[in-house]
Amino acid sequence: MQGSTETVISQERNGQGRNGIAAALARQPLVILALAAAGLTLALSITVTMPIGPMYWDHYIYLDAANRILDGQIPSVDFFAPVGGLGYYLFAGWLYLFPNGHPLLLSSWSLLTVTAPLMALVILDVQKRSPAIAYGLLLPFLIFSLLPFNTGDFYPYPGSDGFGIYNRQVCQLLYVLAAALVFVRGWKTLAAVTALAMLALLFIKVTGVVAGLVLCLMAFVAGRLPLRAAIIGGAVFFAVIGLMELTSGMVSAYATDILSLVVINDTSLLPRLLQAASLNFGIVVASCLLGLVLFIQGFQAFSNATRSVFAKPGFQASAEVFDQSFLWIASFIAAGLLFESQNTGSQAFIFLWPLLLAILIETYRNKGSSVAFAAVAILALSAAIPPVATVTQKAARAWIGSVNNTPLAHQNLKTMGAVGMRDMLSQRAQRLEANYMAYRPAYQALAEAGELPSFLLYSDFEFQTLWLQNADAVISAIRTFEAANKVRFETVMTIDFTNPFAWLLDRHAPKYIAIGADPYRAVPPPGERVNAAVAGVDLALYPTCPPTTARLKLLELYAPALAADHHRITLTPCYDAFVRNGITASP
Repeated sequence: MQGSTETVISQERNGQGRNGIAAALARQPLVILALAAAGLTLALSITVTMPIGPMYWDHYIYLDAANRILDGQIPSVDFFAPVGGLGYYLFAGWLYLFPNGHPLLLSSWSLLTVTAPLMALVILDVQKRSPAIAYGLLLPFLIFSLLPFNTGDFYPYPGSDGFGIYNRQVCQLLYVLAAALVFVRGWKTLAAVTALAMLALLFIKVTGVVAGLVLCLMAFVAGRLPLRAAIIGGAVFFAVIGLMELTSGMVSAYATDILSLVVINDTSLLPRLLQAASLNFGIVVASCLLGLVLFIQGFQAFSNATRSVFAKPGFQASAEVFDQSFLWIASFIAAGLLFESQNTGSQAFIFLWPLLLAILIETYRNKGSSVAFAAVAILALSAAIPPVATVTQKAARAWIGSVNNTPLAHQNLKTMGAVGMRDMLSQRAQRLEANYMAYRPAYQALAEAGELPSFLLYSDFEFQTLWLQNADAVISAIRTFEAANKVRFETVMTIDFTNPFAWLLDRHAPKYIAIGADPYRAVPPPGERVNAAVAGVDLALYPTCPPTTARLKLLELYAPALAADHHRITLTPCYDAFVRNGITASP
């Protein structure tokens, strides 16, 4: 009997202990953020095999950029980049800290260096009033930050989203900024988060800071961003920009790159806005309908506020006019459409959630469990749920499906080669490679006619698989060539979209040459210093399985600089190379 009593008391104490821990966690959402960070550290301490995915090679750009940065090159100053340099610097730092981490995960998660501390500031402010709201902001943030997947579908087969990384990062920064503008009450915290988030947006992608500016202007005119917070935040923003320009010249060089991109991509904005709206049709329509419902429900308050501003002009009265839920929705949708109009791959409109959460809370307080609240809740959730559902579904499909994948066999690809694919895709890649080699003139003619072998060639898994296999083979061929000729290629470039070879070979990439080399969107016509850099490169690799329109265009751009001092050889059946004459005698 005594033993039974002690057992019961022990169970009660254990239960109270567990309840106490649960209660403590409920009041401290930052513990969850810290646990997530610890989990990332563990995940990056080993090399995780990722399933191959559409446009998977996009993230190799980060390896090229990191190799250049660790060589002392500065983005925009020493090489042309399609976006800002912050993401590349963060990746380079994480690659140094986690050499075994998979490059795709490193490039996606490295932004947490910025977003996690900023989100912690937001949570610290919000949890003082409501831990539940703090969790409501934190948990979606963690889902979008930890699952490196886009909200849009560009390929039917499940796999890793290796593209649109900096677009996802901008959306995650906009989420933190939106959470601060809507929920943070401490003006010092708001000033700090706003300034740092806007700086990060600027140096991730310039269209991100345009979208962030729309959010900040809305918060300012609505009285949510106090004047002193705006002034101090703006002062910090411009002071950091000025300091960076004085010390490195990066800002003016970045501006020059942006202008070059504008010249290359001179299409009208309206078609891009319509495309962005169509790609995110469900979210846009649900948000617009929500704005209409909120306008109808709040029309009387809006009318009263408008009359008050004429009767008693002033900033406070003006702020009451603008601080209307339907105007907030309109500004957020406008910001999202502006940003998404320039994107392929993103976590589109995830930053709507903090605003939608605030609208749900305010409507429930005012309307209670009513039809009016139900209408708002249905429309708000219709806009909020699709991004979460899409990202989690794509992650589940990719990683559950990867149990049937076979890891890529390679010798030279380091962590970049930690990728798996279905056996049937590997077999298809080998059959296509044989076809590319046997019928190369036909594929050359197709490329010269302006067509690809497949409209979705760069998304096709077999193309991405074959690219990796050929990269592994050409590195072996380079080392064999070097040993046979007693030479060493110190500078390596590719006449292709991406150049991870300098990193894979522990060599150097030449200065001034664009990374992420899409000749139709992100490679300006080479000037004098680019031509000089190309002319001085030791080895320029040119893939030929298959010839593509982009590869032909890049060869056309760089061939004049290679003509005088380089000779062309065949390294493998799928790679030609331009070797500098000063390295070895012509065969």
